[in-house]
Amino acid sequence: MPRWKKILYVLLGAVTIVALALYSWYALTRPDTCHKGVDRIGGECVGVSSDGYDFGTPEIRDVARAIAEENEKIEGQPYVTVAMMLPLQSDSPALRRQMRRDLQGAYLGQLEANEGEGEPPRIRLVLANPGQDYGHQSTVVDTLLRMADSSKDRLRAVTGFNLSLVDTQDAVKRLTEHKVPVLASRITGDQIANQDGADGMTKLQYPGLARIIPTNYEAAQALSNFNGERGRENRRTVLVYDTRPDSYDESLAKAFSGIKEKGPAGPAAMPYESPGIDKAGSSGNQFAQMANNICDSEADTVYFAGRTLHLRIFALKLAQMVCENRHYTIISGSDAASLREDMSAKDWAQLRGDEGGQAKVTVQYAAPAHPAAWSTELAAWRKKWDATHDREPTADELPQYLTEPKAALDSLNKLIRTTRDKGTDLGSTPDLLDSRTMLVYDGLVTIGTALHQVQSGGAEKVPGLEDVGREWPQLQSRHRVQGTSGLICLTSGGNPYDKPVAVVELDPGRKGLGKLKFVGLGWPTGREQPKNCVIPSRTP
Repeated sequence: MPRWKKILYVLLGAVTIVALALYSWYALTRPDTCHKGVDRIGGECVGVSSDGYDFGTPEIRDVARAIAEENEKIEGQPYVTVAMMLPLQSDSPALRRQMRRDLQGAYLGQLEANEGEGEPPRIRLVLANPGQDYGHQSTVVDTLLRMADSSKDRLRAVTGFNLSLVDTQDAVKRLTEHKVPVLASRITGDQIANQDGADGMTKLQYPGLARIIPTNYEAAQALSNFNGERGRENRRTVLVYDTRPDSYDESLAKAFSGIKEKGPAGPAAMPYESPGIDKAGSSGNQFAQMANNICDSEADTVYFAGRTLHLRIFALKLAQMVCENRHYTIISGSDAASLREDMSAKDWAQLRGDEGGQAKVTVQYAAPAHPAAWSTELAAWRKKWDATHDREPTADELPQYLTEPKAALDSLNKLIRTTRDKGTDLGSTPDLLDSRTMLVYDGLVTIGTALHQVQSGGAEKVPGLEDVGREWPQLQSRHRVQGTSGLICLTSGGNPYDKPVAVVELDPGRKGLGKLKFVGLGWPTGREQPKNCVIPSRTP
């Protein structure tokens, strides 16, 4: 064989070996993908999708496809991208149904925001799964930041955020540090909020962050104002709180501890430690001991700072105690809105008690919204009006803080019917009772309002990132957002001013399955929002 052939064969062999090595390295190190733009990390499908991918969760498949169809519909029109960021996989059927209700609200809000003719920009909605408990949020935030810089994607806001956790806080912090506007529709932890200054001047910890839900502190004040003396008598109240690191639990415990009480001292606060949001661990054993101790005290009102799973176990343990037939009221935060999902007929019967002397238990919580709130409160207002007047109220005399949210809720219900009549399958008819669909819908409508108001120049010129973030504090007074959950009037810190909470109770009824019962509105300031939602000065 000629020498040149030997050299050629050696070179070809070397190239082949290098190519095989490179291919093997790539095959071993490349991400295992679940779908375009979605990687498999630790068994979870983490990433961002706009084309109807369901992240392996069948319950959201239909509504994800509906969102993709709306995205296709606005192709060719001036648009910006809004990301819906929340965990989209779970082994729990109840949690998967909650995800569906969140996305139903997002889709309906997208439709509402895209409705106006000649009102650019349109909203292209993408789904962003950060993994369980936001464990892979940094990977998703990387993608979102690239989308914010992309002239094709034009990401202009991120919403969703349904759990007040350290990883959630880190995601919000990093996005806002890179000037990406964030609208939090369902997180109540006080740690993920800008603090409004007493003199109206605000130093923003999260520039570009807006919230449309009261913080745990505000919810606790609203509950205290609603319950009056009952919840402020020291000897009759006790705090039960989870010591596991969790922003929601921590801020709720702090908020309940801050309620001003009077009278002789009551039982000392009772801590427990859970292994996780959706893990029971030995909490039942801990709660059995607490229930006995509460039974031996004068307390009949329990402030509970913990997650829904543990709230259910605690309520049932307390109901098992025979304590002179006393009735207990457990007061908790917005996470309790999911409690009804996990209650069986046996659980409801246990809360009702029986003739053998078991204690009856009522669970009361500060829901972000309830579909019966506005019609119920308006009926009560009208009854008082009719008792003191012999004429119809003028439009200016009607309670704006009730009529405008009711009109928004009526519009949402009409949109749900229209969507169903058009044959759009959302997986199920949206259930508004736990407020998820309402809050997420309000969030998308708020984003749409900000986008439309900040739009200037030609239709093709979309708003900049900072333009959108600076618009949040303008959404007040005449530019207030009529939300289904109440009037949304944002402060200089992007917080909803005096946003009401719907005080809701789990009503066991007389037999069978119980229901969620709206019992009234609670206001953080102790009174309803001012006319036209003009935010007053914070100066003392």
